[in-house]
Amino acid sequence: MDEKLIGILAGMGPRSTAPFVDLVIDECQSQYGAKYDDEFPKMMIYSLPTPFYIDCSINHELMKQTIIDGLQKLESIGVNFIAMPCNSAHIYFKELKESINIPLLNIVEETIKKLPTVSQKVTLFSTKSTFESTIYQDGILHNGHEFIFKDEWQKKLNTLIQNIKTDKGNPYNIDIWNELIEDVKKESIKNIIIACTDLNVVLEKSHSSINIIDSSKCLAEAVINKYLKLAK
Repeated sequence: MDEKLIGILAGMGPRSTAPFVDLVIDECQSQYGAKYDDEFPKMMIYSLPTPFYIDCSINHELMKQTIIDGLQKLESIGVNFIAMPCNSAHIYFKELKESINIPLLNIVEETIKKLPTVSQKVTLFSTKSTFESTIYQDGILHNGHEFIFKDEWQKKLNTLIQNIKTDKGNPYNIDIWNELIEDVKKESIKNIIIACTDLNVVLEKSHSSINIIDSSKCLAEAVINKYLKLAK
Protein backbone atom coordinates (compact mmCIF):
# COMPACT_ATOMS: atom_id res chain seq x y z
CA MET A 1 0.00 0.00 0.00
CA ASP A 2 1.08 3.59 -0.64
CA GLU A 3 1.91 5.64 2.42
CA LYS A 4 -1.21 7.49 3.50
CA LEU A 5 -1.77 9.37 6.75
CA ILE A 6 -5.15 9.32 8.51
CA GLY A 7 -6.07 12.36 10.59
CA ILE A 8 -8.27 11.87 13.66
CA LEU A 9 -9.50 14.93 15.54
CA ALA A 10 -10.56 13.45 18.87
CA GLY A 11 -10.64 14.36 22.56
CA MET A 12 -14.29 15.41 22.47
CA GLY A 13 -14.64 14.10 25.16
CA PRO A 14 -11.22 12.89 26.26
CA ARG A 15 -12.36 9.35 27.19
CA SER A 16 -13.77 8.74 23.70
CA THR A 17 -10.39 8.89 21.92
CA ALA A 18 -8.91 5.51 22.86
CA PRO A 19 -12.11 3.49 22.21
CA PHE A 20 -12.38 5.05 18.74
CA VAL A 21 -8.79 4.22 17.82
CA ASP A 22 -9.46 0.64 18.93
CA LEU A 23 -12.46 0.53 16.58
CA VAL A 24 -10.29 1.74 13.69
CA ILE A 25 -7.76 -1.03 14.42
CA ASP A 26 -10.61 -3.57 14.51
CA GLU A 27 -11.74 -2.38 11.08
CA CYS A 28 -8.23 -2.89 9.67
CA GLN A 29 -8.42 -6.52 10.77
CA SER A 30 -11.95 -7.10 9.48
CA GLN A 31 -11.70 -5.16 6.19
CA TYR A 32 -8.29 -6.24 4.93
CA GLY A 33 -6.95 -8.78 7.41
CA ALA A 34 -4.23 -6.65 8.97
CA LYS A 35 -2.07 -8.87 11.18
CA TYR A 36 1.47 -7.56 11.61
CA ASP A 37 2.20 -4.15 13.10
CA ASP A 38 3.41 -2.64 9.84
CA GLU A 39 0.16 -3.61 8.07
CA PHE A 40 -1.83 -1.03 10.01
CA PRO A 41 -2.21 2.56 8.78
CA LYS A 42 -0.29 5.56 10.01
CA MET A 43 -2.57 7.84 12.02
CA MET A 44 -2.07 11.34 13.39
CA ILE A 45 -4.34 11.59 16.43
CA TYR A 46 -5.00 15.02 17.88
CA SER A 47 -6.82 14.84 21.22
CA LEU A 48 -8.33 18.31 21.42
CA PRO A 49 -10.25 19.28 24.58
CA THR A 50 -13.11 21.65 23.72
CA PRO A 51 -15.30 24.08 25.71
CA PHE A 52 -18.18 21.61 26.10
CA TYR A 53 -20.26 21.41 29.27
CA ILE A 54 -23.04 18.87 29.73
CA ASP A 55 -24.96 21.07 32.19
CA CYS A 56 -24.88 24.51 30.55
CA SER A 57 -25.08 26.26 27.21
CA ILE A 58 -22.33 26.00 24.63
CA ASN A 59 -20.57 29.04 23.23
CA HIS A 60 -21.04 27.90 19.65
CA GLU A 61 -18.67 30.41 18.07
CA LEU A 62 -15.87 29.46 20.47
CA MET A 63 -16.59 25.75 20.00
CA LYS A 64 -16.62 26.03 16.23
CA GLN A 65 -13.38 28.02 16.11
CA THR A 66 -11.65 25.60 18.48
CA ILE A 67 -12.54 22.69 16.20
CA ILE A 68 -11.52 24.59 13.06
CA ASP A 69 -8.12 25.29 14.63
CA GLY A 70 -7.75 21.57 15.33
CA LEU A 71 -8.70 20.58 11.79
CA GLN A 72 -6.29 23.08 10.27
CA LYS A 73 -3.47 21.87 12.51
CA LEU A 74 -4.00 18.30 11.31
CA GLU A 75 -4.14 19.48 7.70
CA SER A 76 -0.86 21.36 8.14
CA ILE A 77 0.82 18.15 9.29
CA GLY A 78 -0.06 16.49 5.98
CA VAL A 79 -2.90 14.07 6.69
CA ASN A 80 -4.88 12.89 3.66
CA PHE A 81 -8.31 13.14 5.28
CA ILE A 82 -9.84 13.67 8.71
CA ALA A 83 -12.42 11.91 10.87
CA MET A 84 -13.97 13.54 13.93
CA PRO A 85 -15.31 10.97 16.42
CA CYS A 86 -17.59 13.56 18.01
CA ASN A 87 -21.22 13.92 17.07
CA SER A 88 -21.72 17.37 18.58
CA ALA A 89 -18.93 18.76 16.40
CA HIS A 90 -20.99 17.86 13.32
CA ILE A 91 -23.51 20.56 14.19
CA TYR A 92 -21.06 22.88 12.39
CA PHE A 93 -20.12 20.39 9.67
CA LYS A 94 -20.62 22.67 6.65
CA GLU A 95 -18.36 25.39 8.04
CA LEU A 96 -15.81 22.87 9.32
CA LYS A 97 -15.60 21.18 5.92
CA GLU A 98 -15.11 24.54 4.22
CA SER A 99 -12.27 25.46 6.60
CA ILE A 100 -9.90 22.82 5.17
CA ASN A 101 -8.85 21.61 1.73
CA ILE A 102 -8.89 17.86 2.41
CA PRO A 103 -11.85 15.48 2.85
CA LEU A 104 -13.70 15.48 6.18
CA LEU A 105 -15.78 12.38 6.88
CA ASN A 106 -19.31 12.86 8.23
CA ILE A 107 -20.26 10.65 11.18
CA VAL A 108 -23.98 11.41 10.78
CA GLU A 109 -24.12 10.38 7.12
CA GLU A 110 -22.15 7.20 7.81
CA THR A 111 -24.47 6.26 10.70
CA ILE A 112 -27.74 6.93 8.90
CA LYS A 113 -26.58 4.57 6.13
CA LYS A 114 -26.75 1.71 8.64
CA LEU A 115 -30.47 2.08 9.40
CA PRO A 116 -32.70 -0.77 8.18
CA THR A 117 -34.12 -0.42 4.68
CA VAL A 118 -37.68 -1.00 5.95
CA SER A 119 -39.50 1.54 8.11
CA GLN A 120 -39.01 0.96 11.85
CA LYS A 121 -39.10 2.83 15.15
CA VAL A 122 -35.79 4.55 15.93
CA THR A 123 -34.52 6.54 18.89
CA LEU A 124 -31.37 8.51 19.62
CA PHE A 125 -28.97 8.51 22.56
CA SER A 126 -26.84 11.66 22.40
CA THR A 127 -25.87 14.82 24.23
CA LYS A 128 -28.51 17.51 24.55
CA SER A 129 -26.70 19.70 22.02
CA THR A 130 -26.63 16.96 19.37
CA PHE A 131 -30.29 16.16 20.03
CA GLU A 132 -31.43 19.77 19.78
CA SER A 133 -29.53 20.27 16.51
CA THR A 134 -31.81 17.60 14.86
CA ILE A 135 -28.93 16.45 12.61
CA TYR A 136 -29.89 12.83 13.30
CA GLN A 137 -33.66 13.19 13.47
CA ASP A 138 -33.66 14.77 10.01
CA GLY A 139 -31.83 11.77 8.56
CA ILE A 140 -34.01 9.25 10.40
CA LEU A 141 -37.25 10.82 9.16
CA HIS A 142 -35.88 11.40 5.65
CA ASN A 143 -35.24 7.66 5.37
CA GLY A 144 -38.86 6.84 6.23
CA HIS A 145 -38.47 5.77 9.86
CA GLU A 146 -40.52 6.75 12.90
CA PHE A 147 -38.60 8.72 15.52
CA ILE A 148 -39.57 8.25 19.18
CA PHE A 149 -38.04 9.92 22.22
CA LYS A 150 -39.06 10.78 25.80
CA ASP A 151 -37.78 13.92 27.51
CA GLU A 152 -36.89 11.99 30.68
CA TRP A 153 -34.46 9.87 28.65
CA GLN A 154 -32.32 12.94 27.98
CA LYS A 155 -32.05 13.64 31.72
CA LYS A 156 -30.76 10.10 32.27
CA LEU A 157 -28.40 10.41 29.33
CA ASN A 158 -27.01 13.71 30.63
CA THR A 159 -26.31 12.09 34.00
CA LEU A 160 -24.74 9.04 32.39
CA ILE A 161 -22.47 11.05 30.07
CA GLN A 162 -21.30 13.30 32.89
CA ASN A 163 -20.65 10.25 35.12
CA ILE A 164 -18.55 8.64 32.38
CA LYS A 165 -16.47 11.79 32.02
CA THR A 166 -15.73 11.88 35.76
CA ASP A 167 -15.81 8.22 36.84
CA LYS A 168 -16.07 5.79 33.94
CA GLY A 169 -15.78 2.70 36.17
CA ASN A 170 -18.72 3.56 38.42
CA PRO A 171 -21.12 0.55 38.35
CA TYR A 172 -24.02 3.01 38.59
CA ASN A 173 -23.32 3.89 34.95
CA ILE A 174 -24.42 0.43 33.84
CA ASP A 175 -27.54 0.74 35.99
CA ILE A 176 -28.53 3.96 34.21
CA TRP A 177 -27.80 2.35 30.85
CA ASN A 178 -29.95 -0.68 31.64
CA GLU A 179 -32.79 1.59 32.76
CA LEU A 180 -32.64 3.39 29.42
CA ILE A 181 -32.69 0.12 27.49
CA GLU A 182 -35.78 -1.04 29.40
CA ASP A 183 -37.48 2.32 28.74
CA VAL A 184 -36.84 1.90 25.02
CA LYS A 185 -38.15 -1.66 24.99
CA LYS A 186 -41.45 -0.47 26.50
CA GLU A 187 -41.96 1.72 23.42
CA SER A 188 -41.38 -1.21 21.01
CA ILE A 189 -38.44 0.63 19.49
CA LYS A 190 -36.27 -1.59 17.28
CA ASN A 191 -33.19 0.63 16.79
CA ILE A 192 -31.06 2.93 18.95
CA ILE A 193 -28.54 5.26 17.34
CA ILE A 194 -25.69 5.89 19.77
CA ALA A 195 -24.60 9.41 18.87
CA CYS A 196 -22.26 10.21 21.74
CA THR A 197 -18.79 8.71 21.65
CA ASP A 198 -18.49 8.80 25.44
CA LEU A 199 -21.20 6.13 25.62
CA ASN A 200 -18.80 3.56 24.16
CA VAL A 201 -17.62 2.99 27.73
CA VAL A 202 -20.96 1.40 28.72
CA LEU A 203 -21.70 0.04 25.26
CA GLU A 204 -18.73 -2.33 25.54
CA LYS A 205 -20.20 -3.88 28.71
CA SER A 206 -23.84 -4.21 27.67
CA HIS A 207 -25.85 -6.76 25.75
CA SER A 208 -29.22 -5.94 24.26
CA SER A 209 -31.67 -7.50 21.83
CA ILE A 210 -32.32 -4.05 20.38
CA ASN A 211 -30.39 -3.15 17.22
CA ILE A 212 -27.76 -0.66 18.37
CA ILE A 213 -26.17 1.46 15.67
CA ASP A 214 -22.97 2.89 17.11
CA SER A 215 -21.92 6.07 15.33
CA SER A 216 -18.30 5.54 16.40
CA LYS A 217 -18.17 2.13 14.74
CA CYS A 218 -19.83 3.51 11.61
CA LEU A 219 -17.21 6.25 11.37
CA ALA A 220 -14.34 3.82 12.03
CA GLU A 221 -15.60 1.64 9.18
CA ALA A 222 -15.73 4.69 6.90
CA VAL A 223 -12.18 5.66 7.90
CA ILE A 224 -10.72 2.37 6.70
CA ASN A 225 -12.94 2.33 3.60
CA LYS A 226 -11.51 5.74 2.70
CA TYR A 227 -7.96 4.69 3.57
CA LEU A 228 -8.14 1.62 1.33
CA LYS A 229 -9.48 3.64 -1.60
CA LEU A 230 -6.66 6.16 -1.26
CA ALA A 231 -4.02 3.48 -0.88
CA LYS A 232 -4.83 1.75 -4.17
